[in-house]
Amino acid sequence: MTKKDIVRTIAEQIDLPQLRTKKLVQKTFDALIEALVREGRIELRNFGVFQIKRRETRVARNPRTGERVTVQAKSVVTFKPGKEMESRVREMDRRKATAEKTSPPVPPHTTEPEEPNQPRQG
Repeated sequence: MTKKDIVRTIAEQIDLPQLRTKKLVQKTFDALIEALVREGRIELRNFGVFQIKRRETRVARNPRTGERVTVQAKSVVTFKPGKEMESRVREMDRRKATAEKTSPPVPPHTTEPEEPNQPRQG
């Protein structure tokens, strides 16, 4: 889902023009970013917690060459989902698992031998 999809969904639900809704969504995102940078933590009940954490300098390995490299310290944003989000995701998993158990088995994929390319007659 993209920001455009979010704007379209909200605009349809509350009957606002998409341009106005886009401005509201962007202002919301801007406010969240500003608060996170200023406070270091945003807690949205039933949604989750965004937090800035510091990652210290560490030694890692370049997977392509195997060479050891130093990764500089940096700040990163972490997200921990809230209880409602967690339970809804778990419920989605349960429904998917139940559907897989009750759906008929899929037959193995079989293909017919391909016909050799023949010149077109015309």
